[in-house]
Amino acid sequence: MKKPLLYSTLTLTLMTLSAFVGWKGHEKFTDIESIIVSRTQANISHENWGDIVIYTPEDGTNTFGTKNTLTAVAEIKPGEQIHPPHQHTAEEFMYMLEGEGTWSLKGKESPAKAGDMMYAKPWDWHGLTNTGDKTLKFFVVKWDNKGVKPPKKP
Repeated sequence: MKKPLLYSTLTLTLMTLSAFVGWKGHEKFTDIESIIVSRTQANISHENWGDIVIYTPEDGTNTFGTKNTLTAVAEIKPGEQIHPPHQHTAEEFMYMLEGEGTWSLKGKESPAKAGDMMYAKPWDWHGLTNTGDKTLKFFVVKWDNKGVKPPKKP
């Protein structure tokens, strides 16, 4: 009676250990190294609202302290927006390079012009609309933090 219990315990222990060893060897994403990404190396996506030049894609770009890190330049056509105001677990900075528009932050709208910057903390509603007659360009950095549990959705 003792041998079957010993074999069962040993088998379960080995299975558990091999699962952890196997998982560690197949992590979905690893941290990126220090890099320079030229515009010609970036991924350009043409959308109905304009173009987005993605330097580091959100899905799969991790750094020493961040995960799901997006860096991009968006070029929005007059009268357009990428999407209506939205919210997510990530922190986000948006810096206006060119054009004019309207920021939306926590339900309040404000004028947006070149040189302005917006920060949205996790779960804050935010967005940007091009209200000008020329292309609006902005740089975005969006990320989730490693080792910091995201706040609960309010």
